[in-house]
Amino acid sequence: MIRRLLALALLTATAFAAPAPKPNLLFILADDLGLGDVSGFNPKSAWRTPHLDQLAREGMMFTDAHSSSGVCTPTRYTLLTGRNSWRSKLKKGVLQGYSPSLIEPGRLTLPGFLKTQGYTTAMFGKWHLGLDWTRKGTKPEDVDFKGPIRGGPTAHGFDRFYGISASLDMPPYVWIENDRVTAVPDRNVSDSPAPQLWRAGPIGADFRMEDVQPRFTAKTIAYLAERAAARDGQPFFLYLALAAPHTPTLPTKAFAGKTPSPYGDFVLQIDADVGAILAALDQHGLAKNTLVIFTSDNGFAPAADFPKHRTFGHDPSAGLRGVKSDAFEGGHHIPFIARWPGVTPAGSRCADVIGQLDLYATCAELLGVKLPDNAAEDSRSVLALLRGQAVPSGRGGALVHHSSEGEFAIRDGKWKLILAPGSGGWSKPTRSPSLWTQPTPDNFDGLPPFQLYDLTTDPAEQTNLAAQHPEVVQRLGRVMRDYIDRGRSTPGADQPNAEGLWPQLAWREQFR
Repeated sequence: MIRRLLALALLTATAFAAPAPKPNLLFILADDLGLGDVSGFNPKSAWRTPHLDQLAREGMMFTDAHSSSGVCTPTRYTLLTGRNSWRSKLKKGVLQGYSPSLIEPGRLTLPGFLKTQGYTTAMFGKWHLGLDWTRKGTKPEDVDFKGPIRGGPTAHGFDRFYGISASLDMPPYVWIENDRVTAVPDRNVSDSPAPQLWRAGPIGADFRMEDVQPRFTAKTIAYLAERAAARDGQPFFLYLALAAPHTPTLPTKAFAGKTPSPYGDFVLQIDADVGAILAALDQHGLAKNTLVIFTSDNGFAPAADFPKHRTFGHDPSAGLRGVKSDAFEGGHHIPFIARWPGVTPAGSRCADVIGQLDLYATCAELLGVKLPDNAAEDSRSVLALLRGQAVPSGRGGALVHHSSEGEFAIRDGKWKLILAPGSGGWSKPTRSPSLWTQPTPDNFDGLPPFQLYDLTTDPAEQTNLAAQHPEVVQRLGRVMRDYIDRGRSTPGADQPNAEGLWPQLAWREQFR
């Protein structure tokens, strides 16, 4: 009888137990940080990143994680929409500081979706997805800085925003708070050479390049204190989009000279800032119910003087071929660390292939919500992987990569097919040389049209197996064509792609 009463009491308590609180979400996106720049991913690194390594010890390192593109605007679009950026009107390259908004009006973004689930949302940092500035002329730079700014973060799901329009080397150099600049530009700055490296343009009276990284960190820490003090039970989604270690390379005095290069000093500053943010989570009692993701928008940028790093044995790409911009692994294989106390096993590693675009569907699954067909068309949930569960099918589908020149690659298991003869970016062989890699384009005569690599045995992509495995080339090529034609790479109703020139799709007719 006593046992029955105890069992009944247990069942009653369980039935009326409060549901688990929704986790807070903190996504930190570095800018141009290479896989090899984080010592936890690269034991041979010329510097240590103790705070990022601590985050990894307390969470999970994803060792085969990818940005959607080798450059930053496409990655940011994909991260916030769960949709590959080449489905938008941007088919290659990146936007500039004066470019119009890229995210389509009415599209359900990740912050917009989370708001429907009771989250408060905030973004601090680099937007780089276009803004609809108030105009006073027809030229891109003809901006009325006193007018409102439309099409920015607060128009796409964020309750608040404080940051900059694009990369820190792109004008205009102004702080933007929500939909207004904090100070109208009162002068112009001139071009600056490397390693500072910024373009000439107008600058606000309250803007200094050196202040950007510290201010993003301070804003983040202040926001965490505010959310803790609110005590309203409302979960938050905080997106911190750093502008570093992208140029201009501007470590503060506290970090200057700590490594063999200014770039390395800047990486250490980022690491310390992440440490300060993690400490703030602890201080305010937020750490236990916060999923923290740290990653980078693409691979290492050669603007940070790659040849110099070789002289002291540092490889920012950690042995992978290529750099930022490329379809090769060095362009998009990025550091990715997740910490979720009590859910993600501490000190664990996951070797499954994932993409940053998978965060959207992952959030939907953890909240138990089915997304509409016209949202997150390329996002697949990796919640089971975050929980440390073995999933035979991994993320459940092939992953698409895209280069700065708009070339496609597709990854399925051990196989990676690049649907182009070159890098698709700045590395050799290239049709698009950069200031930092080589001065003239390569001749592609005699190169095979496609590249197939077995990344299990050849992670550095040295041996093209396309001729030996035409059946794999055909299979992956057909999958890629299907993904493009259907407007999605996940189950659901077909969706339209934005119109635009697709010169990179000459290969499509070969796969039927």
